[in-house]
Amino acid sequence: MKHFLLSIFLLIVTFSSAQEEGLVKSKDDKDKIENLKINPKAKYDQYRIISLQHDTTYVDTSLTIKKEYEYNYLRKDIFGLLPFANEGQTYTVLDFGLKNFSPFPEIGFSGKHFNYLEVKDIKYYSVATPLTELYFKTVMEQGQSLETLISVNTSERFNFSIAYKGLRSLGKYINQLSSTGNFRFTTSYNTLNKRYFLNFHFTGQDFLNGENGGITTPSDFEGEDAAFKNRARLEVYLNDAKTFMKGKRTFLDHNLRINATKGNNNIYISHQFNYENKFFEYNQATVLSTVGNTTVKRFGDAYVTNNINDHTHYNRIYNKVGAIYENTLLGKFQFFTENFRYNYYYNKILILDTGVVPSKISDEITTVGGQYEYRKNKWNGTFLYSNSITNQSLSNFDAKLVYKLNDKNEFLFQYQNINKLPNHIYNLHQSSYVNYNWYNNFNNEKINNIEATAKTQWINASMQISSLKDYLFFSNDNAAEKQLISPKQYSKTINYLSVKVSREFKFRNFAIDNTLLFQQVDQVDNILNVPKIVTRNTLYYTNYFFKRALFLQTGVSFNYFTRYYANDYNPVIAEAFAQNTKKIGDFPTLDFFINARIRQTRIFLKAEHFNSGFTGNKFYNAPNYPYHDFMIRFGLVWNFFQ
Repeated sequence: MKHFLLSIFLLIVTFSSAQEEGLVKSKDDKDKIENLKINPKAKYDQYRIISLQHDTTYVDTSLTIKKEYEYNYLRKDIFGLLPFANEGQTYTVLDFGLKNFSPFPEIGFSGKHFNYLEVKDIKYYSVATPLTELYFKTVMEQGQSLETLISVNTSERFNFSIAYKGLRSLGKYINQLSSTGNFRFTTSYNTLNKRYFLNFHFTGQDFLNGENGGITTPSDFEGEDAAFKNRARLEVYLNDAKTFMKGKRTFLDHNLRINATKGNNNIYISHQFNYENKFFEYNQATVLSTVGNTTVKRFGDAYVTNNINDHTHYNRIYNKVGAIYENTLLGKFQFFTENFRYNYYYNKILILDTGVVPSKISDEITTVGGQYEYRKNKWNGTFLYSNSITNQSLSNFDAKLVYKLNDKNEFLFQYQNINKLPNHIYNLHQSSYVNYNWYNNFNNEKINNIEATAKTQWINASMQISSLKDYLFFSNDNAAEKQLISPKQYSKTINYLSVKVSREFKFRNFAIDNTLLFQQVDQVDNILNVPKIVTRNTLYYTNYFFKRALFLQTGVSFNYFTRYYANDYNPVIAEAFAQNTKKIGDFPTLDFFINARIRQTRIFLKAEHFNSGFTGNKFYNAPNYPYHDFMIRFGLVWNFFQ
């Protein structure tokens, strides 16, 4: 890995040296993309970022309020997510609408997947000249967060990119280390006659986290005793526990046009391949936890007295083969079949008093389906339906319709009906902890979801209505200081409603950007818990200085959510679980930022949660997990164009 990072650094130095001669100053700094006038022959729209669905954006070196929101570990706007106290840990989900559902089963351990790059997260590139992007940000304690991307087109038809994101942060609390790495390689190719197109990527990802289980005595934290200002003095449940997850994926998506010349009627053959394996480990050297002068079995009885080492293995192979008929007037018709094979396993069979816990669950699922796409004038629609033809009950209907009135006004409507197989962790888990062994055969989850979104020149608004049946969740079977977590299935219906609105108001060089989320859940029991109100309001100032060589952005962001029974977090299974004993929320966080752009470099400086010293220690991510205190962090995003 050291040699890899050294190679990346040398390439960056090479590109930065080459750029000095190629760069010229842009005269139109007011343009959002600023046209990237680095090379007189290369325009901004020749630096393309392409999704798997062929949606295209361009490399954007501007500095907007959106860039401020995206300058974080996940490299995206995290409104609706509350990060834990150390960078690289899990998140509390405030906005349930952020959850995506797939009809196929996943491994589980969802707390470790916030920064796991899925197939939909991988972007492909087409660049006129070699492109490099460097991301750097300081962390909480002893470490840094870095990401480097290099993309090169050897010809107009062939591109490859290589990227690596690494993080190390010790954290302010005991046993809170984060050490993660995300490697990805992509390539895109098409033939000269444009009959054949190919996208390929490989990812290798690993996440190591110290798991302290939260603080044992919240009164020490909330009492504001000066002795505990050093957060490492606060006692935690687990001093030597850690989790480790890694995954590798090989993905291929390609299609071939049958007719030699593209015309009004075209026929394609398409194929998609995905092979992925994952590994999750929970390790805890000392089983007993200490709270004051007493010892506690935090996760109940164990079969061993020390050195717990739980391993979960998972691999899957996915193939999708389809035939496509395209008509310039009628749209695109696709008929496909999917084959999904998985193997989720441990290395032993458990024979318990409660029954037998097998060593694995594996299956093969085959579905058939169709998809219709229509793109013409102001309308853009996609309609998909698939259903299993093997003995599993699985189906997916997804309809999406977009109407683009003009460049400033767009409306989206979407309906989903999913009959989803349970994630594997609900059906099978083995552990050295007695209460963390189970084997179930849960019913499928049934999800109905309606979304409507309006993006207009006046306001952005969205509404989501969801109906959940046979909802799967985790909860605690014990009160007090023990966490005896097990999966449950809620047979009654849960109805969820959310409305989100956002609007930016500008006056000369000042602006205020507002986002407000309202959520309501209709349920007999408190299973799905969310805050009613989540808001973010940013007041900021922007201007040019030094003969427009420097663009400055500075302001204050206000974040807030109402009190509610937030899910707690369990490190043994890396999952959030429902609880109804402690509410969190109703604490504001204020962040002051000063950002600047010089050419293609964006520099970020932020005083995070600067109000923590005078609003009281009532800020938590989850019960027993405090949010981070005031800290100053800085970094940059730097694009190089050769």
